[in-house]
Amino acid sequence: MNLLVVGATGTLGRQVARRALDEGHQVRCLVRNPRKASFLKEWGAELVGANICQPDSLPSVLEGIDAVIDAATARATDAIGVKEVDWQGQVNLIKAAKEAGVERFIFFSILDAQKHRNVPLMDAKYCIERYLAEIDMNYTVLRLAGFMQGLIAQYAIPVLEGQAVWITGKSSPIAYMNTQDIAKFAVQALNIPATEKGTFPVVGTRAWKGEEIIPICERYTGETASIARLSLGFLRLMRRVTRFFQFGQNASDRLYFAEVMATGTPLDAPMDEVYKIFELDPAETTTLENYLQEYFSRIMQKLKEIDYEKNKNKKNSGKKKPNIRTPF
Repeated sequence: MNLLVVGATGTLGRQVARRALDEGHQVRCLVRNPRKASFLKEWGAELVGANICQPDSLPSVLEGIDAVIDAATARATDAIGVKEVDWQGQVNLIKAAKEAGVERFIFFSILDAQKHRNVPLMDAKYCIERYLAEIDMNYTVLRLAGFMQGLIAQYAIPVLEGQAVWITGKSSPIAYMNTQDIAKFAVQALNIPATEKGTFPVVGTRAWKGEEIIPICERYTGETASIARLSLGFLRLMRRVTRFFQFGQNASDRLYFAEVMATGTPLDAPMDEVYKIFELDPAETTTLENYLQEYFSRIMQKLKEIDYEKNKNKKNSGKKKPNIRTPF
């Protein structure tokens, strides 16, 4: 199948591209900066420069494409925000895909987005879900909770480096999932007719609070975490402050999302029926403990190698150099 992967340089998009290539699909990646996406070309993907916020750039990208897997979203550091990317940009892409005769459209949304319409990102995701149904597109929506990859910067590295681990509010339990496993569901949906025009939760094996993740990091590092708490009121204050500045617009939108994660409301859903529909084995899904164990195993081994090299260099530098006389 000829696939277009949008957002292929992101944390999730790159795993979707990798999975699709491994399963023998012809993969075209829509990228804003091909120079920053050279790794996708090395994997075997075709790179095309375009921007979903520029609708005129999309028709040529979609020529000959059978299905689109859309992992695009605004980043906190982007100059453009959620409204431009996650709403208008997505509408541009869906319209162009329909006009090009694309057979399938796989879209990543957020679990329980319909319950939090006041959050810009979640509102945009839910509105796109509705738009896909109204435009009569042959779609599949996968509702996600959180990426395990995000736990590295949030918990693993601070614990390892003796920095403070920040926990907000009541620390909502979140069913984090490895993006490699999410990619399995996205690519598998192309093979399963029962997923057409359907919306499915795609979440991890169980929901975890921050207070439960920290002890795992402590166990694998042998370090004691320093925990700092941010109140819900402080998050709201920061959101209001950042909205006054143009450069802080995306950060403010993300703080809205952080508020939802600080209410104590679980972000989780049952997955037994979803695994059956997608014909995937739940036993092959990465658990949070195994993910962190593998990460720390690799990082601790690397630190040992670095320490060994440092000690080796110190020993060599401490040796007395021989006095070599030259004939000149």
